[in-house]
Amino acid sequence: MLKRSDAFFVLVDVQGKLAYQIHESLSLIRHLKALIQSLQKLDIPIIVLEQYPKGLGPTIAELARELNDYTPIEKITFNGCFTPAFIDEIAKTGRNQAIVAGIEAHVCVYQTVCGLLENGYSVDVITDGISSRTAANKLIGIERMKDAGAKMSSTEMALFELMVRADEPMNKDVIQIIKKLL
Repeated sequence: MLKRSDAFFVLVDVQGKLAYQIHESLSLIRHLKALIQSLQKLDIPIIVLEQYPKGLGPTIAELARELNDYTPIEKITFNGCFTPAFIDEIAKTGRNQAIVAGIEAHVCVYQTVCGLLENGYSVDVITDGISSRTAANKLIGIERMKDAGAKMSSTEMALFELMVRADEPMNKDVIQIIKKLL
């Protein structure tokens, strides 16, 4: 189960025009916004990856606005773990549970999840926070990540695991964000 003191979030490559060509992109973006807003309220470190931003463009504005003063980690490999700055940023958190979301499920998300698992991290994939250009590729990505040892979760499930209790003030804020998703 996710623990607030052990978790960090990795947002993978939600960039440029590609983000809007993704299967069910509007739902994906809505879930990612809610996830980012909630994780910030819960003080979960957020690491943003961008695949070749010179070609694909930056993280989409809808999410960049939510991320405040973020510095994305640029990569040219599909597996974020092949980028030393990413591994360094994770190490700075001192945490061992990765929550992963982004695009595309069958390419960069899948390969980064495998890299995190190979590096000894526990990984929870937010299935309503990932997608690919086709539903079939999303499903294949999910199956392969499960086979590799990642746990599948959802925005709501992960957030309730992190909150534990309903009576903390910050948790009440998160519950309001979740209600807006319904």
